[in-house]
Amino acid sequence: MKEEHLDYVVVPLGLAVMGAYHVWLFITILRSPSRTVIGINAQSRRQWVFSLMADPLKNGVLAVQTIRNNIMAATLLATTAITLSSLISVFVSSTSKSSSTASVLVYGNKTSLVSSIKYFSILLCFLVAFLCNVQSIRYYAHVSFLVTLPTSMGKRDSIEYVARNLDRGSIFWSLGLRAFYLSFPLFLWIFGPIPMFVCCCIMSFMLYFLDTTTSFTRHLHSHSIEEEVQAKEIGSEENGSVSRSAENIFEDSQLFCPLLTGSIPIFID
Repeated sequence: MKEEHLDYVVVPLGLAVMGAYHVWLFITILRSPSRTVIGINAQSRRQWVFSLMADPLKNGVLAVQTIRNNIMAATLLATTAITLSSLISVFVSSTSKSSSTASVLVYGNKTSLVSSIKYFSILLCFLVAFLCNVQSIRYYAHVSFLVTLPTSMGKRDSIEYVARNLDRGSIFWSLGLRAFYLSFPLFLWIFGPIPMFVCCCIMSFMLYFLDTTTSFTRHLHSHSIEEEVQAKEIGSEENGSVSRSAENIFEDSQLFCPLLTGSIPIFID
């Protein structure tokens, strides 16, 4: 195969590897959320919202501080993404005379059209990361107001709404991180299609271990929920009033996560 035609075969193959992995990850999140870190985190966030909104006057400060930390992290990533986008735009717009040096380092297509596509892909990747992190900040800021509302235990619909908005903010946060991950193979594409393909394979292999959970993690997560349910029931029996809605909250968070499946149960008071 000619050197000029190598980009047209190897680069789509590398993107197909990462695309196939993320399709498998998306299907796994929908079918068995407990096998993925994203699914377990979504269940934990839902349980966290119900626990804090059971007594918002007591837990309001803790909730606002936790969400503020997430806002600061999303702000840092958004600032980094827009800064890198600006630097890439300045670099592309500048007419540097380093074509001879670049041709030595690059093994592949060296035409100006392919070079423009490379820089545009990296720029688009950082812009997507910036927009996703901005949307994450938007949802986190909205949740910081809703989570401190004096909501009673009977109003499950409003608590479900807060949990759903918190989950959407976390989804945009994850998408922003994925855009940063994708920028690494696109950056290596500047030096040729072979480094880009190798980076796609290695990154998909590493992300598999970062995105999936072990049996020990799943057992630990379910065991922690069971202990909290038992402590909740013991405390309710000592006070002489067992709250039926409080028990259903933790049972729902243990059995399934409606934020991932998209099916929100309807409860009638």
